[in-house]
Amino acid sequence: MKTLEDLKRLREQLKTKNTVRHEGGIQIIVGMGTCGIAAGARQVMTAILDEIAKQNLQTVKISQTGCIGMCEKEVLVDVVRPNEPRITYGRVTVDDIPKIISEHIVNGRIVAELAIGKFTE
Repeated sequence: MKTLEDLKRLREQLKTKNTVRHEGGIQIIVGMGTCGIAAGARQVMTAILDEIAKQNLQTVKISQTGCIGMCEKEVLVDVVRPNEPRITYGRVTVDDIPKIISEHIVNGRIVAELAIGKFTE
């Protein structure tokens, strides 16, 4: 970084990434307990962030949580769409992320073969 324009460009890039991680109506929650991390949760989180950026989805909130007691099903990823049940996906891999994002986040269709739970209020 050598100019003021470089600094402004970097600021806008970080601002966009921050918006992707912290604002929006749709939530993606990744289990990042030690069991999740051991199963590959960090790679899954990175794949989610990359896919969200690739598809330019700016209203998705991405967060992490600890272990919820289903360690054998890690990596766990929850998707919460407004006014819809919370869906938990289990044994998620990096290869599953484009399908979950395209089908559930973008089109609202649950990926049945990966879903292990459905929670209503």
